[in-house]
Amino acid sequence: PAAGEEAADYGDVVLPADCLSIQEIGAAAGAFMVFTWLILLVTALFMLFKAVQSQTEASRQMFCYINAFICAVTTYSYFAMFSGMGWETIEGCRQFFYIRLVEFAVTGALMILGLGLLAEQDYPTIWATMGCNVGMCFATYIASTATVPVVKWLWFLLSLVLFVPIVYVLLREFRQTVIDRNDPDRIELYGRVSLLLIIVWAIYPFVWLLSVGMHAMGVSLEVICYCVLDILAKVFYAFMMVNLGLYSSVTPQSQTQKEYV
Repeated sequence: PAAGEEAADYGDVVLPADCLSIQEIGAAAGAFMVFTWLILLVTALFMLFKAVQSQTEASRQMFCYINAFICAVTTYSYFAMFSGMGWETIEGCRQFFYIRLVEFAVTGALMILGLGLLAEQDYPTIWATMGCNVGMCFATYIASTATVPVVKWLWFLLSLVLFVPIVYVLLREFRQTVIDRNDPDRIELYGRVSLLLIIVWAIYPFVWLLSVGMHAMGVSLEVICYCVLDILAKVFYAFMMVNLGLYSSVTPQSQTQKEYV
């Protein structure tokens, strides 16, 4: 009777403690995880190799190291997931990989750092934007594990609210700073990479909405979608950021004066 009363209070949802079985990933999703892990591992090793090779080019070496850490940290997450670690049961008896949000709190911040350094943005703006990314991941975790529907959607809304300043800074602040540098190559590189990240990052909450949020998508399809998005957001990002033809003009200019038209 107590369990029945609790279910009624929470809108007849199935709480993790009441689950008799759990919806877990299937073989196809597991294969996608391993495939994505291999791609990220190769990319991380390649970026590390390029960083060691670029000892006389400080700018290229810096971005190579950032990209190597982004892909390396993501490989930790995928290795944990296909090893059966880093997950918990959430409302609806779904398998939820919280390790993905821990990883994105780190790698998302590093990607923002890379774009900020490319644009030569001031550090307080970069740190603030990185902080929004961490807060967004934390809010998404709370939304994913909440058992009360109202609380769940309020936390998801908060994660979207924290996503807004990230998009604004990438589209406005960073972009204006790179435009003020008056470097066509840098402007082109920043424009392509930032557009990729904004589009891909905007799809992440949409996948969450259909899967964890509304339960309209199974766990396996959710994982496959995240695999594709991670390849786009991290592997493509890494190779775009170390485009050799554009790096001759990417050098630190910490004291460059802005000109506003």
